[in-house]
Amino acid sequence: MYVCGITPYDATHLGHAATYLAFDLIHRYRKIQGASVSFVENITDIDEPLLERATRDSVDWRTLASDQIDLYRSDMTALHVLPPQDFVPATSVMDLIDDAITVMDRNGFVYQLDGDLYFDITTFLSDLPLPLPDAITAFSEKGGDPGRVGKKHPLDPILWLSHRDGEPGWESSHGFGRPGWHIECCVIALRYLLGEHYLESTGTGPSIDLQGGGSDLVFPHHFMSAAQGAALLGRPFAKDYVHSGMVGLDGEKMSKSKGNLVFVSTLLSDGVDPVLIRYALLRDHYQSDRMWSADKLSRATEAVTKIRTALAREEVVAVQSTSQAIVNAVANNLDTPAALKALETWAQETLDGNSLVAGGAGELSRLIDALLGLAL
Repeated sequence: MYVCGITPYDATHLGHAATYLAFDLIHRYRKIQGASVSFVENITDIDEPLLERATRDSVDWRTLASDQIDLYRSDMTALHVLPPQDFVPATSVMDLIDDAITVMDRNGFVYQLDGDLYFDITTFLSDLPLPLPDAITAFSEKGGDPGRVGKKHPLDPILWLSHRDGEPGWESSHGFGRPGWHIECCVIALRYLLGEHYLESTGTGPSIDLQGGGSDLVFPHHFMSAAQGAALLGRPFAKDYVHSGMVGLDGEKMSKSKGNLVFVSTLLSDGVDPVLIRYALLRDHYQSDRMWSADKLSRATEAVTKIRTALAREEVVAVQSTSQAIVNAVANNLDTPAALKALETWAQETLDGNSLVAGGAGELSRLIDALLGLAL
């Protein structure tokens, strides 16, 4: 599976955390089933937001990226998220991007406009996930340039941006410059999941199993990445796409522009137990848009305290039916609210002292650690 990673210009907020917890659940579930999981995540360590933040703060963009990547890794470790096998910076694959653009050009999907290279999207517009006017608006809001004069279609995305003054650049067969956002993810996913010779097997062959990220990536990012992957492979880019919901704060959308982001690192520095953050986020279904509030942490604290107390008992309610209910819930499209409800019910019944038997708490504890990432 390939999960779209961070653009390292700011710390990990709870929206990021909710997304990476969702794919951590998939990762854990497939491993428990006995599957061999190849999990790749990128780092968009060259993009407009990073360069703009570095300029604003008068810091080298590479230093800013390095610091934020380290903080992200620390946050994910604290939240008990299993790391990917490959954690790939975009700046490390410029030669791969160069090769991929060459192949797409040979396949007839590339054109030049004032030194920049664009991807011709028209072949794939029948798969557009929203009406064209809405797509053009979304494209503009998320880094696209639908109004640029000379483009074949407003939705054509940039593949290679010729060098701009004050920006970093890389040598390539397409000139000195830097890549667009979508081609970066497309190339990293295909190279690291299908192998170094993926460009040699076109038409027939494997696709990646799962492409994932937040629901804000459905369009344009995942649509564009899929189109470019299909242009390279001659077959679908991915078999399945999974998207997590957005997290707001106290009734408002959480965003940098509003200044209402809640950062994982801030909660941790305030002394919040990371298991409480994870538990609070798992109480909502991963696909749902949800609101964060201080009350969520309070309710999570109450529930975790009760569960920990029950798990420490020598005699508990028999765990078999509860364990099966948790597994069934996670198997049902990662229904973590139902899984946690079963766990909380077991804890309350144990504390009530009904039908207790010796042992079993350790078995349940190991299950929720392995399956839900809750080390209680």
